[in-house]
Amino acid sequence: MARISLISPESANDEVKEIYEKTLRGKPGNVQKALAHRPEMLKNFLSFYASVGRSLDRKLYELIYLRVSFLNRCHYCTQHHVASSKRVGLTAEDWSALKGGDDSRFSEKERAALLYIEKLTRTPQDITDADVALLRKQFSESEIVDIHLLAGLANLTNRFTDPLGLELEFPEEKV
Repeated sequence: MARISLISPESANDEVKEIYEKTLRGKPGNVQKALAHRPEMLKNFLSFYASVGRSLDRKLYELIYLRVSFLNRCHYCTQHHVASSKRVGLTAEDWSALKGGDDSRFSEKERAALLYIEKLTRTPQDITDADVALLRKQFSESEIVDIHLLAGLANLTNRFTDPLGLELEFPEEKV
């Protein structure tokens, strides 16, 4: 059960109702209903969320978001990205590998990003020039920026959703 109230479309103020209708097509999730306590943040967050990671292949985007969410044991974000990862062809075997830290089934480029974001999530203070040099072999600078922002975004949502007790809006997938 959520640890704060969630703002339903019926109880939302006009500003939030407009965001719910126009941006979210009338289907706000629990994370948006929690963010609605801060309408300006909700609006800015949705815009930011939509812009992060767009220089990356969508499969890599989902691999990164899932791996960070598994590292942080964030149920809400894991479940949301398991659902969206199906659209880019990820399978139960891929989810299991990500959860267990086994990147052998992924491409060299994907492995480079997964290795990096694990270090970025667990021990960001230990990132070195050599770590970034390994990324540079596979990614452009704009992609490296997106890798950082996406890992940061996943860490942010992981620290917002589960700690606030946000419940899934759909049936759970076993991972």
